[in-house]
Amino acid sequence: YQRRVRAFLRQTPTFEMVAPKKQKRTTEGFNSRLALVMKSGKYTLGVKSTLKTLRQGSAKLVVIAANCPPLRKSEIEYYAMLSKTAVHHYSGNNIDLGTACGKYFRTAVLSVTDPGDSDIVRQIPAGN
Repeated sequence: YQRRVRAFLRQTPTFEMVAPKKQKRTTEGFNSRLALVMKSGKYTLGVKSTLKTLRQGSAKLVVIAANCPPLRKSEIEYYAMLSKTAVHHYSGNNIDLGTACGKYFRTAVLSVTDPGDSDIVRQIPAGN
């Protein structure tokens, strides 16, 4: 029986999927840039403070988690459009975004007011 299974496995072609690896690499790059912002820049976590920075016009970049509620997401995108601020849709959920920020709690929205030593604002195109 094991011989038949091995022979079958040798016959079947193996396919490599390239896209997930690229996605992981870009996420890792964004996470490292985000960690640099946390260390050397200024930021606010949360919806209320993000909307406040967008109204003041001090936000340079807004990061929204994938599982942010649609109404909240559209409100933040609308404020960002009015203030001409770049929006990045984070591929992970709010737990992943909180972990990427180096926090032990979840966060759905984050705004970067001063990138510090990071090039995160230049890396994200304005139309994203």
